[in-house]
Amino acid sequence: MKSIKEKSISELEIQKSKFITVLYPIHNIEEVKEALLEAKKEFPNATHYCYAYILDQNERCSDDGEPSKTAGMPMLNVLKMQDYQHILAIVVRYFGGIKLGAGGLVRAYTKAVTTALENIIPVSLIPGNRYEISFSYEQLKDIDHLLKNVIIKEKNFGEAIRYQIDLPIESSESILQSLKPKTIKIEKKDSIFISDVL
Repeated sequence: MKSIKEKSISELEIQKSKFITVLYPIHNIEEVKEALLEAKKEFPNATHYCYAYILDQNERCSDDGEPSKTAGMPMLNVLKMQDYQHILAIVVRYFGGIKLGAGGLVRAYTKAVTTALENIIPVSLIPGNRYEISFSYEQLKDIDHLLKNVIIKEKNFGEAIRYQIDLPIESSESILQSLKPKTIKIEKKDSIFISDVL
């Protein structure tokens, strides 16, 4: 299973229509809504904003005014066939005056997403968990040393220091055991997927 590390944009021109594909890594439905709003601001006054996403067991696509099953479904099929997960593809179309017909639209939207995926470096998705750990300021140096190879998502400096860390399931137990004597509290927050470059 693979995903993408960061947002990417690519562009194609087919029969004078401009197809701009924006790929986003996503973790929840809220991010899909935000990305659609962002695309509409970034590329205003387009004819269509078609999209497809895969998020765990959730799959959804939209033709956004194109004839039924000529845009969203072909885009979704590309993501599925290439085994992508936690990904949103938005294809923004600026109509160029030449009608492509149903077959032409299917080919255009398929090509737009396929080309966009060729231009990115995929990452593998490893099952993991997000934890919050709390510790005192005196332990900061020790904790930072223990976590030198760990993804720290967030740092909060209050009365105690709080880190949110992402740990792959297969290595989490040994890291948590090394942290236990040094921390005030270890709390599991979420089950997640961690990106790792393929």
